[in-house]
Amino acid sequence: MVGIERAKLAEILGNLSTQQWQESTLCDQWQVRDVVAHLAAAGATGTGAWLVNMLSSGFNTDRHNDRLLGRYLGSDPEATRENFEQTVHKTVAPLNSVHGLLTEIIVHGQDIAVPLGIKLEPSRQSLRLVASFMATKNFAVNSHTLVKDLRFSATDYPFAHGEGPAVTGKLLDLVMVMAGRKNFVAKLDGEGAAQIGRRLS
Repeated sequence: MVGIERAKLAEILGNLSTQQWQESTLCDQWQVRDVVAHLAAAGATGTGAWLVNMLSSGFNTDRHNDRLLGRYLGSDPEATRENFEQTVHKTVAPLNSVHGLLTEIIVHGQDIAVPLGIKLEPSRQSLRLVASFMATKNFAVNSHTLVKDLRFSATDYPFAHGEGPAVTGKLLDLVMVMAGRKNFVAKLDGEGAAQIGRRLS
């Protein structure tokens, strides 16, 4: 499933212009090329190398990401794209978190596609796995903490989690909100939607 979602993004990346590679994404301070390099690093770094880099970075997550980013940016966008494409069918997962890899490719894929106005649609099965994973675990972002005491339910696919004030919307929008993307809150409905907005603020 990770490979399928990576291949979808790789197809889009192969058609980007030089200008599009320099466009901003939904990740603060990261351009398209930075996000792609980040995904390449995630797909090529095993647990041992990940731990060594984290130790060398003084357990500072930002420094850890920056060090890996530098390795996979390459000399130009074409090199960045090639680095990512080499990971499409790899089965390396830092800390053996395959669900984490699937979450990263889906969320970061939208981080790239949405600002560019490009449609990138994850599979229903992938979305449901990621939504369940994020609702029950804090991985990279505090998604589990964010949804605490709220009832998340999708209007397009069978998915529901939690108890409390309702937060409803399309499953992809729910996933992006759980990933901390504030601009997706406006797409949600229910009495709990305003609470999510306050938590993200």
